[in-house]
Amino acid sequence: MDNSENQLIALVDTDDNIIGYENKDTVHQKGLLHRAFSVFIFNDNGEMLIQQRAETKYHSPLLWTNACCSHLLKGSTMEKSLHERLLFEMSFDTDVEFKFKFTYKTEFANGLTEYETDHVYFGKWNGNIKLNPREATSCKWMNINDLKKSIKQNRQNYTYWFLYIMDNFDIRYNG
Repeated sequence: MDNSENQLIALVDTDDNIIGYENKDTVHQKGLLHRAFSVFIFNDNGEMLIQQRAETKYHSPLLWTNACCSHLLKGSTMEKSLHERLLFEMSFDTDVEFKFKFTYKTEFANGLTEYETDHVYFGKWNGNIKLNPREATSCKWMNINDLKKSIKQNRQNYTYWFLYIMDNFDIRYNG
């Protein structure tokens, strides 16, 4: 999967209907509403897999976040995009289930804006993980209660969307 910033990603209206496609850089420079996904992975112990974003990421470098996230690419489907992305970032794929979606907007210190309707999926994995170093510096499994304590004490270490999800939704794996 090519992760160039020249990818065309899906623009959506406020009802999450696709209304066109635009270059990923342009979308974030202009703060255009677009469709994204976030994948949360849990293991048999109920722990959540989180990753630390690579230092070279265009925003939120070195912050901790959910296992995988990206955008709906032109010519693809959500299912295809998220499975390809899991393989690209974490070197594994697994079944996932759609849980909910929400829209948020935040501006970053570097002038970029995320304005997304984020589709959130849950999955389970117990196998090996080999990070793509262009995407993530590190990853770890965390007990949900320990993760919530860490978030409370160190909010600055986590991505905006991950904090939003953890603050506003019941995040735990029941499968």
